[in-house]
Amino acid sequence: MATGIPPTGTRALDGIRVLDMTHVQSGPSATQLLAWLGADVVKLEAPTGDITRKQLRDLPDVDSLYFTMLNCNKRSITLNTKTGRGKEILAELIRRSDVMVENFGPGAVDRMGFTWDRIREINPRIVYASIKGFGEGPYTAFKAYEVVAQAMGGSMATTGFEDGPPLATGAQIGDSGTGVHAVAAILAALLQRERTGRGQRVNVAMQHAVLNLCRVKLRDQQRLAHGPLAEYPGEDFGDEVPRSGNASGGGQPGWAVKCAPGGPNDYVYVIVQPVGWRPLSELIGRPELADDPGWATPEARLPKLDAMFRLIEEWTSTLSKRQVLEELNAHDIPCGPILSTKEIIEDASLVANEMVVTVPHPERGEFVTVGSPLKLSDSPVDITASPLLGEHNEEIYVGELGLDDEELHLLKSDGVI
Repeated sequence: MATGIPPTGTRALDGIRVLDMTHVQSGPSATQLLAWLGADVVKLEAPTGDITRKQLRDLPDVDSLYFTMLNCNKRSITLNTKTGRGKEILAELIRRSDVMVENFGPGAVDRMGFTWDRIREINPRIVYASIKGFGEGPYTAFKAYEVVAQAMGGSMATTGFEDGPPLATGAQIGDSGTGVHAVAAILAALLQRERTGRGQRVNVAMQHAVLNLCRVKLRDQQRLAHGPLAEYPGEDFGDEVPRSGNASGGGQPGWAVKCAPGGPNDYVYVIVQPVGWRPLSELIGRPELADDPGWATPEARLPKLDAMFRLIEEWTSTLSKRQVLEELNAHDIPCGPILSTKEIIEDASLVANEMVVTVPHPERGEFVTVGSPLKLSDSPVDITASPLLGEHNEEIYVGELGLDDEELHLLKSDGVI
């Protein structure tokens, strides 16, 4: 981690206040990125807290890793927005914010009395961002979860092996993937505000974000009209893109091949470029294939990708994945070992790049989390612990909104905070 909090004004979003009314993952992942970019993110929670504080706990009565890993670098306040005084305070928070982000069910914020018209009346410069499961249409009211978004965005239908069921990907493309899309839209809206002086409404749907990440599969859906997809492992094609197993599905064929000693993650993903075939054929002990007309060109190899990767696997299965990695990289052959979560969390290079970071926490001691993938030379990131529930109530309500200590006490006793 970087040492010390950077001086005020040195981070990209210094001076930007974000009212974070999000929960679970899609919204918090977005607002955490904004916090890492330097925004002052105020997480507004019901007095009972974000539900993920208690979900999947590994320690009793301590905020879960689910919560802590999605809410670093934020401040937390509690507010019951169903009360009259709570609505008044929310209006004042909106007035003081540059960005408001929420991922409640459709219409929930409107039912609080805060429609877009009301919000921009309170603060014409605010960027109001909503993350929903779906856009307008027959799916609007559907409940959205990570794998539901994967199912309806094109990911599951194209993930897995041809003779198996559709599979979810371990990457949280529905939740955190949508969060990244939301950040892009929020930043664009803030930039446009510099020219227009006006805020605007931002809407990002999880299904839409997953679809954007699956665009190459829509490319292949259209290519099917002109014949089979030679880059895919199957031979029989219907009228929709099949599941492609570990095939890259792109211009350069790739596959995950087994390595010694044969554990669940003892694999290396190998991509066979035209220029790499000769050194690869030598490495696997079949140098004659470099000049064999049946193997020498990409066009000749394309119909026999299964056989090609079986030949490669006969060689890789005798070596560890680290040995295979060294041999292939020595000849500039694109490859990557399948890294388990244990290997990733212990990877020295990821630690050195501040992508795996250890963060002190006031209740759990320390936890390991993912660092910021956004590396800006003039906007350093220091990862700080997620806030305790309502940790910053006094700091914000008294120190910034100007409430007195007596009212703060009354707000607590009346269940407003």
